[in-house]
Amino acid sequence: MPAPITSWPIHERPRERLLHAGPSALADRELLAILIGSGIRGVSAAELATELLSRTGGSLRRLAALPLHGDCLRGIGPVARSRILAAVELGRRLAREGPAERAVIRGPRDVFELCAPALRDLTQEEFRVLLLNTQHAVLREVVVTRGTLDGSLVHPREVFRAAIADGAAAIILLHNHPSGDPTPSPEDRSVTQQLASAGRVVGIPVVDHVIIGDARYTSFVEAGLLLD
Repeated sequence: MPAPITSWPIHERPRERLLHAGPSALADRELLAILIGSGIRGVSAAELATELLSRTGGSLRRLAALPLHGDCLRGIGPVARSRILAAVELGRRLAREGPAERAVIRGPRDVFELCAPALRDLTQEEFRVLLLNTQHAVLREVVVTRGTLDGSLVHPREVFRAAIADGAAAIILLHNHPSGDPTPSPEDRSVTQQLASAGRVVGIPVVDHVIIGDARYTSFVEAGLLLD
């Protein structure tokens, strides 16, 4: 009877290798062995995976075309067969899926419509940043801090770390006012100018700061509050 996978050295266990090195580091037979899970008497999951791939000449496309019954999958039980079938189908669906559509920001109204549903009903202030590409499409929305907005909580380092890591061309600042009144406070103005200055230094401009209220918003650009 083959030794169970849990008795193998850690560097040889497919699951542990996947978690530590990432799925791209694993060979096809190792990924398939994870789906198979366990072997049968005298044959390990890795050996079953190797044997299965040998029947398809190592081709994953031929593997995907195999019927999940009969001799072609002998030694592989119904649970493992269902895992393989599910993985193959997910692969097919991923291949059919087109590039993700990104929201494009043309003005503060777009920011409000995109972000208000998640922000307007919060009971505390939440400061976020929209990372934009060169066409002002949203790359990602990042939560920077929760709580009353002031310069000690919103540090340029925290704001621009994500922007630099994601290669953002510009950013939009946004936060909510739980009171429902989006009128900027003195702290809002101070933080905005601090971050706008930092953006000019690192070459990632702050395009706007939008404060979300109850069914309305304030744009620093529209209000003439974002100084050049």
